[in-house]
Amino acid sequence: EKFKTLKNEGNDFVKKGKYEEAINKYSECMKLNTEERTIYTNRALCYLKLYKYEEAKQDCDHVLQIEDSNIKAFYRRALAYKGLQVRKKNMAGI
Repeated sequence: EKFKTLKNEGNDFVKKGKYEEAINKYSECMKLNTEERTIYTNRALCYLKLYKYEEAKQDCDHVLQIEDSNIKAFYRRALAYKGLQVRKKNMAGI
């Protein structure tokens, strides 16, 4: 029950664009239930919005280890890789 409440609060923060707050809620959810994969893909989305590509990739990797056909995890991991590539190019250009 507490898990559901935290997840909903996290989702509400995402809708408001408050990604840091959402990450905190999703992280609390993970302490209660590490099996719920949507929490990881939701948190990955927040990390992507904050340009934290490495963290997003790790969350997606975690989901794909458990469920290798999770489309959201594949898609968001691809976005994370793309972000990391762009960052690498920008660093090389400096």
